[in-house]
Amino acid sequence: MHLSAIRIQNFRRLRDIVIDLDVDISIFVGANNSGKTSVVQALQLFLSSSREKFTLYDISASSWVDIEAFATGENGVVLPNISIDLWFGVEAADLHRVIDLLPSLSWQGTHVGIRITFSPVDAEATLARFREAESTALAAVAATTVALEGGGSDGVDEENADSDYLPWPKSLTDFLTKELKKEYEFRYYVLDSAKFDNDLQELVGYQPLQILPDKGPTGKSRSGKDIVNSLICVDFLQAQRHLSDTSGGSRTEELSRHLSRFYKRNLEKCADDHKVMRALSESEKLMNTHLENVFAETLERLARLSYPGLTNPSLKIMSDLNPATSMGSQDGTQVHYALDDNFTLPDKYNGLGFKNLIYMVVELLDLHNQWMGIADRRPPLHLVFIEEPEAHLHTQLQQVFVNKILDILTIDGEDAHYYSSQVVLTTHSAHILYERGFRPIRYFRREHLGVLQSTSVLNMSEFYANTQNPTSDFLERYLKLTHCDLFFADAAILVEGNVERLLMPLMIESAAPRLKETYLSALEIGGAFGHRFQTLIEFLGITTLIITDLDSVQGLPPAQAEEEEESVEDGRDEYEDIDEEDENSPKIGSTCRVETMDAVTSNQTLIQWLPGETRIDKLLAAPAQNLTQTREGNRFAAVRVCYQTQVKVTRGDEELNLTGRTFEEAFAFENLDWSQDISNKDLKIRVKSSDAPSLAITTERLHKRIHGKNFKKTDFALALLTKKPESWVVPSYIREGLKWLETEVTPIPAPTSQDSDIDQPDNEETII
Repeated sequence: MHLSAIRIQNFRRLRDIVIDLDVDISIFVGANNSGKTSVVQALQLFLSSSREKFTLYDISASSWVDIEAFATGENGVVLPNISIDLWFGVEAADLHRVIDLLPSLSWQGTHVGIRITFSPVDAEATLARFREAESTALAAVAATTVALEGGGSDGVDEENADSDYLPWPKSLTDFLTKELKKEYEFRYYVLDSAKFDNDLQELVGYQPLQILPDKGPTGKSRSGKDIVNSLICVDFLQAQRHLSDTSGGSRTEELSRHLSRFYKRNLEKCADDHKVMRALSESEKLMNTHLENVFAETLERLARLSYPGLTNPSLKIMSDLNPATSMGSQDGTQVHYALDDNFTLPDKYNGLGFKNLIYMVVELLDLHNQWMGIADRRPPLHLVFIEEPEAHLHTQLQQVFVNKILDILTIDGEDAHYYSSQVVLTTHSAHILYERGFRPIRYFRREHLGVLQSTSVLNMSEFYANTQNPTSDFLERYLKLTHCDLFFADAAILVEGNVERLLMPLMIESAAPRLKETYLSALEIGGAFGHRFQTLIEFLGITTLIITDLDSVQGLPPAQAEEEEESVEDGRDEYEDIDEEDENSPKIGSTCRVETMDAVTSNQTLIQWLPGETRIDKLLAAPAQNLTQTREGNRFAAVRVCYQTQVKVTRGDEELNLTGRTFEEAFAFENLDWSQDISNKDLKIRVKSSDAPSLAITTERLHKRIHGKNFKKTDFALALLTKKPESWVVPSYIREGLKWLETEVTPIPAPTSQDSDIDQPDNEETII
């Protein structure tokens, strides 16, 4: 049996989400504040069945308007509730466990479900109590006002009396901020999978059957809470851990102390081993042998981590030389690192990273053993949520942990047929995604609906199942080798090459400084492959800026191009396959100036994505709406492409309208005097000027220099990084693109009368 899906409705920003879970491990990813932690907290709140832990702020803000509409008696409006659906995948051997969740005797499915709601006990009674409290409070305020006007109230400050003052409760929402735990209760319902569609949305008119407490086979009342607890045990390993290299302090957690508690709670107790109790007073050696035997299985599982490696010490558990307290206090035993058979060191002499890894593994083993140690009616499923395991773990340890975690929670013997463990990780670590691949990923996509915010959850395995090759394999391999951080970004920038990626922080600083407040993922993809990201970008709904090049090449005249169109491969990326009759004319597909007659682009992103044009003249004339993909309908990704545009280049009395073919050429045109200065010759774009060439000749030489075989683009970028950023200007096409992205991701809030003239400082660093 396994938990196959979770549906959460009306909980914080999780307006209505469905999360499909893998049978072994699922990974929750997404930008900050996308709702990952809210899923964990929702499960904690619902499985605790404690009214006291819920507050009004756990109800989605979008439902608050319904609370006030109900108070005013608007037709068809009810008080909102919060709910969670748990769907279990079951086999024939599990039916006796889920008999209470079978919707009918004729049920023949493979999934059973239970819904837990936090709902009003009696909505009408709640409304009546609110009105009574409101009336009482208003009457008290009115009496106070009369006393003030008559001058007969002692101790009341008339100057501070506010005629607009409204006492609690000002509204039904205000009433529920204090009284929610009294007015709401938990309810449980059996769900019939036949009444739900493939997206786990119930069919119109379906009403699930409520579970009412009933007498079970033992004669005891069996409630919905009892049913849930009999099926699943959920544990949580939080991100905050208090290990330190230093001693002392309330936040310091020594590994030895933790293992001592683990021993006391889960393993063989010293008091039961009379031979060892006698040996404590005679020989420390016997005590150490006992500890070694007791911890043998635990240390064996730790050894499966295959870390730190051959040259690093292993673990030993040893008595701390005090027989009277060796098992009676947390200081009685200590972890030692065995350097060889005869020499050991206490745990504080090893690195913090390794201690954190062991700490987390022991914590998981502790939770696992407590579940396996349940003697009476043990739940068949153990679900463990691990929040951000990368906290305090460096890259290699993150990879070790995520690779070995399922081995650590292995169930041995006959129990393996009847019990199972599932793991859910929430993470911001690209290294964890690298190790596990993308199919376990559940991506939390933030969606903005005006002032309200919500989240939807996307199953990456569905994306790969629905994406054809070679695109799906290309994306997985490319992202695995380069940029898994796309899944944690507020926005993405797809850049043409290494030069743009290296210079992007400086260009953001100059052109769009508010972007420094965001987390950006810059992917170096090139024009030839950028279009392959279209399906992924649109699936994830990430705001994306594409910075690419015109990449002009020799093309056919329009009439001949129409004749040859059918013989050219889709995308026109092999111009050299077209024979040109005139041997004296340039070869079709060879690099040329943008201004060349009948020039076309070899950039597949411009051809197959945005703006969907091949001819250079049409690309230069493309209106802004053709360069932008807006959010509409089910399309959440706003995408903008920017490439070189025509600029006015002046030198002295000369003036030309020119367009760069690549970033380097556009940069040289818009920084002509600066780039040709002798002090900047290390940029390697300074051309011969001793013969006083005209502006046209200078730009022609620039084109040949930049596209010559000896020009090193990365050297140009590194040399530019040594220059003062304020001494050169960002090419206009990139500046316009970054401005668009800045507006999309960090819009300027509407100014108020108090702050309209105040500039807000930028304090955060953009991560590229």
